[in-house]
Amino acid sequence: MASVLKSLSLIADPTRVRLLLLLKQEELSVAELQEVLSLPQSNISAQLAKLKTAGLVSDRRSGKNRLYQLDQPGTKDQPTHEHFLALLEAAGAELREVAKDADALQIVLRKRAQTAKAYFDALAGKFGRHYIPGRSWKGLGETLLKLMPPLVIADLGAGEGTLSQLLAERAKKVIAVDSSEKMVSYGAELAQKHGFTNLEFRLGDIEAPPIPPLSVDLVFLSQALHHAQNPEKALKAAFSILRPGGRIAVLDLLKHQFEQARELYADVWLGFSESDLHDMLTKAGFKKIETSVVHRENKSPHFQTVLALAEKENRLTASGHWMGS
Repeated sequence: MASVLKSLSLIADPTRVRLLLLLKQEELSVAELQEVLSLPQSNISAQLAKLKTAGLVSDRRSGKNRLYQLDQPGTKDQPTHEHFLALLEAAGAELREVAKDADALQIVLRKRAQTAKAYFDALAGKFGRHYIPGRSWKGLGETLLKLMPPLVIADLGAGEGTLSQLLAERAKKVIAVDSSEKMVSYGAELAQKHGFTNLEFRLGDIEAPPIPPLSVDLVFLSQALHHAQNPEKALKAAFSILRPGGRIAVLDLLKHQFEQARELYADVWLGFSESDLHDMLTKAGFKKIETSVVHRENKSPHFQTVLALAEKENRLTASGHWMGS
């Protein structure tokens, strides 16, 4: 255990406070810490070296990784250690980033569990690796869509409405919103041609969709959010049009570095991390947020797709009004 004075000097740095609070909760690798903190690897390694030298952090090798944890003191150092932890928690309470770190840590731990599961799944019979007549993702997707209850759905950034038409096969009503007049015109003609009387196309921006508040059960944003000038505003708008208990599904690109996407695809944002989406959905008012990476393309630049699901709470005040309406 480091001396009291040295310990105090070490936790005067916000980054070290964040590191110690994370390692107090979980044993983590440098790569995992980098993902949680969104800081350069060299910065994290340098801070860990200082903490290890001071006797506050220990490490061990696990396969190709080195895992770090908060060092556990001997019996005689226990009282000093407890005082140090109290000071550490107090310092963390002053940092806004700590709450976001906690959410990002849960995402990292879920990924770790998914990686382990994928490894053992791969050993179990090699199921799904070979062609089987009649089995397709399109068929499975359409089957699952037909099992959905009849809902009022908003498809924001719908384009020509490929997803909207699939949803309309089961939905009570689908409102497809897009900012392109040609997309809206083409989609409306296609919907009429295919006989969809419950599919309506509307010209509008996803940051201010032309849909009344509290009027839909489900909002879809499929590969649309990275085109928004203000993604947070778009998610807040989605929250406002949802009824209490309604849900949102966001399918978008995982954060990447393919700068050419700005010109090739008119992308405003180069995707979003799971932590970014969790943070924006929380700020918009959503609860029960779940995120996961659901697809990775085989060809360069190997775009990945992230799925975020969340819910608008259904809470009533004593007067019988919904909270937030």
